[in-house]
Amino acid sequence: MASSPDPEPDTYLPDPLGPDFESRHLPQPTDYEGAVRATLVRHRQSPTSTRAVLYVHGFNDYFFQRDMAAEYAAHGYRFYALDLRKYGRALLRHQRPNNVRDLTEYFGDLDAAVAVIQAEGGSTLVLCGHSTGGLIVSLYAQARPEAGLAALVLNSPFFDLFQPWYRKLGVPLMTRLGALLPDLKLPASLSDKYGQSLHRAYRGQWDYDLAWKPNRVFHINAGWLRAIRNGHQQVRRGLKLPMPVLVLHSDRTVAGHKWSDDFLRSDIVLDVAHIRRLGPRLGNKVTVKAIEGGIHDLFLSAPAARAAAYQAVFEWLESVLPPE
Repeated sequence: MASSPDPEPDTYLPDPLGPDFESRHLPQPTDYEGAVRATLVRHRQSPTSTRAVLYVHGFNDYFFQRDMAAEYAAHGYRFYALDLRKYGRALLRHQRPNNVRDLTEYFGDLDAAVAVIQAEGGSTLVLCGHSTGGLIVSLYAQARPEAGLAALVLNSPFFDLFQPWYRKLGVPLMTRLGALLPDLKLPASLSDKYGQSLHRAYRGQWDYDLAWKPNRVFHINAGWLRAIRNGHQQVRRGLKLPMPVLVLHSDRTVAGHKWSDDFLRSDIVLDVAHIRRLGPRLGNKVTVKAIEGGIHDLFLSAPAARAAAYQAVFEWLESVLPPE
């Protein structure tokens, strides 16, 4: 559902999520594909508060979680979400979805969103990133100390590939090719089982736009893989984030080619052992916590696991943020 540029990018417009939401495009400098934008979504029912959260989605994803916005609003936060360039609301007709060559390309999107939120009164800003978004916001927080971020909440962050050993053998070659042939298409290794576990048209409980978040994920290219692996290397070497960081993940990973109901209560996208091992390398104020029965996107889990994830977030935020 790629769309054309908005004629008034500085104006909030009605959002596809309904009357409780509005969105505005954030134009960015052109890149190797042409015009670029990100899209900032704002929850209209958020309280007037100096505390704000900016949610950043994962790979093959966009923001659609109405209940997440309501949860943060109920706990006293202004809520915003960002559709990164070439995803969801921000995708333009001439663009290939998720096509970037360096994760720093997203930093301009985040800079623009942070500037808007702070100008609107969100001076105590929490970044919340899911999966690839968790990797991106971690690197952004390292690169932008001047942004004054109050905390990070990472929901199953993508810190390493979850693939069989024989598939990993070709990753170094593909990564090197990404420098020379960034547009070389690679087969996506993520099956449609995760999408089936989410969408209510299949085996899940959620409704979202399958054009923006298809079960069969968009193809990736060698440039994207190189960008991701460079980001992984930075995390492995260790970041020095000064702010408190909460890293949440499922209590277990399950893999399989045939459908199993275990897919509804475990992470089938990433290896949670990678998250447990690499999360503490982000800084000196990192809390890592497993959510029993959680899926890859913990906030799309079954009700009990989802409630446990939200409880973990808000109890932790109250413990690390100064009072208003």
